[in-house]
Amino acid sequence: MLRLSNVSAGYGAVTALRKVDISLEAGEVVALIGSNGAGKSTALRTISGLIRPTAGTIEFQGEVITNLSPEQIVARGIVHVPEGRRVFPRLSVQQNLTVGAFSPRAHGKEKATRERVFELFPRLYERRRQLAGSLSGGEQQMLAFGRAMMAQPVLLMLDEPSLGLAPIVVEEIANAIDYFRESGVTILLVEQNAELALSLATRGYVIETGSIVLSDSSDRLLENPKVWASYLGEQEWEFADGDPAQAANT
Repeated sequence: MLRLSNVSAGYGAVTALRKVDISLEAGEVVALIGSNGAGKSTALRTISGLIRPTAGTIEFQGEVITNLSPEQIVARGIVHVPEGRRVFPRLSVQQNLTVGAFSPRAHGKEKATRERVFELFPRLYERRRQLAGSLSGGEQQMLAFGRAMMAQPVLLMLDEPSLGLAPIVVEEIANAIDYFRESGVTILLVEQNAELALSLATRGYVIETGSIVLSDSSDRLLENPKVWASYLGEQEWEFADGDPAQAANT
């Protein structure tokens, strides 16, 4: 469904992604993990068109989307929930959800989807007339998920959805991710919380200093001590032969 081939990107003279290869099949949940500043968020921003790659190709459902605008990418069903929630603070909860349904994909489905959002997050229903800026951090994250649901995503990209949230709220967010997965939505999940990300995903990639250094099933990554070293920032990834695939078997 989604394929990044040899993609490089950055900010001005700073290269943040270096020849990255990532692929997702329809219906998968794939985790992208790594230490802070490794390039995780840049990868999502590049896929969503907020950053133009300097090299490589991005394909979605067989179509090259490398140079499309963010609006064109959203119209194809790629929805990005960025780090930090970024709700519209001066709009009500219900108005934020309405904004999420602006895509042509969502036309005619707004009412039914909004009802599903309120079923999944009852607190949003209770606060539907409340300004989004007055919500707690956890409630704003729920609203960000709800707004993504309104857009009818085919591919959902989540950037640090558990960041700064209490454990009880993280559990609700995990339930929401399960809801998307069961609905057939493909998910690319960026998380520093490696254990959470890999418990929700079937496969994962590890990124360090802008390069993919390891990819494997979630179970094998959870058993690999180098994953924890990367997550905790205790050491750099060093492969004698430069082959991440071989490192997965060590």
